[in-house]
Amino acid sequence: MIYIIRHGETDLNKERKMQGRNGYPLNKNGIIQAENLRTKLQGIEFDLVYSSPQERAVETAQIVSGGNVIVDKRLDVFELGEADNLKISEVKMDGFIPDVSVYKGIEDTESFVNRVFNFMRELEHQYVESKVNILISGHRCTTGCMGAYFEGIPEDRNILTYSSDNGDYKVYQF
Repeated sequence: MIYIIRHGETDLNKERKMQGRNGYPLNKNGIIQAENLRTKLQGIEFDLVYSSPQERAVETAQIVSGGNVIVDKRLDVFELGEADNLKISEVKMDGFIPDVSVYKGIEDTESFVNRVFNFMRELEHQYVESKVNILISGHRCTTGCMGAYFEGIPEDRNILTYSSDNGDYKVYQF
């Protein structure tokens, strides 16, 4: 089984700000969310634990699994460029991402999907025949993208549809 978890709350989440690669670690509530998630998943032994390189995702994975975390750059959060750390209500959006004509440094959505799907294809190729439990810790964008890997990209292209709330999870199977 594949357990895809979204990191616990940070101060930027609480302040309703865009949070990309300049994000914050878990706040007190985020730590509690991760501890509650650990309780929900109690009794599941994870054979592999992967995480985005962002501290908030690694910390959540460590709290939930209690084990070693393999950091993979392909699971990194969507690059928000100049929109990083801005109030969500003030960011000019183009669909579900910041408008690339307004903000420099925004990641190309196709490249983002390709890197996350590449990670998922590699996992599937290695473990499709195995009875392993894999925990993957990520962000709204990466957990949504992983959900799209299993469910298909929505017609409106908004992969965030498949994301969980902070400190929550979804389960899939190859």
